[in-house]
Amino acid sequence: MRNLVPLSLALALGALAVTSTSSAGELIYRPINPSFGGDPFNGSYLLGKAQAQDTHKDPSLDDFGGLSPTDRLVQSLQSRLISQLLSDVSSGDVSTGSYDSNDFGVVVSDEGGQLVITVTDKATGDITNINVGGLSAGGF
Repeated sequence: MRNLVPLSLALALGALAVTSTSSAGELIYRPINPSFGGDPFNGSYLLGKAQAQDTHKDPSLDDFGGLSPTDRLVQSLQSRLISQLLSDVSSGDVSTGSYDSNDFGVVVSDEGGQLVITVTDKATGDITNINVGGLSAGGF
């Protein structure tokens, strides 16, 4: 009886080994990353995954220079006004006078047949003179 237990255990393991089938397939490497020969359409997917994991902030990027929406609106309106003024200069429809805002001062004057536009940046104190010959400004 003692010899029967190891013998029956050996027969059971042998029968299990014979009846179970194992198969192995060929191992095929398929690259995913397009940098290493993978599908180029995976590039945007991999870039998106990398950007999602990126926790570093670029210190050179600020949100529009730190301007509030109101400041951006004022800056846009001032730029539009100066652009319109220069457009009027080219068409000859400029009258003498001045315009003041919080950031700029614009003075239009007629000096002997030459139109002089002086733009003063109040924040920095920079003065820009624009001289246009051959135009004369009308009365203000």
